[in-house]
Amino acid sequence: MARILIADDSIVVREYLKVTLERAGHQIVAEATRGTEAFQKYIAYKPDLVTMDINMPEMNGIETVKMIINRFPDAKIIMVSSHGLKPLVFEAVSAGATHYIIKPINEEKLLVTIENALI
Repeated sequence: MARILIADDSIVVREYLKVTLERAGHQIVAEATRGTEAFQKYIAYKPDLVTMDINMPEMNGIETVKMIINRFPDAKIIMVSSHGLKPLVFEAVSAGATHYIIKPINEEKLLVTIENALI
């Protein structure tokens, strides 16, 4: 299974993702609450996949995606965002994100999206 970095400033979302992904057999190698922290942890852990929120303090998810992809072009990043931010999700995908999920997160859709991103 995959080694995953969860980047989201909401502890509720991080905890939900962590429990769901670990139950599915994935390993959470790190968590980040800010875009700058997500970038640093990506460098440190080089995960197989990142779940990335768009709205985070210091540096948003889109800028973080750009920085990660610039340095690691093969990075696999799934954007996680609320429905109202759908245009920003498409911007993130244009910047290099692999897939996206709209909140509220459906467990089955999350796991299928992760499986597809890892192919």
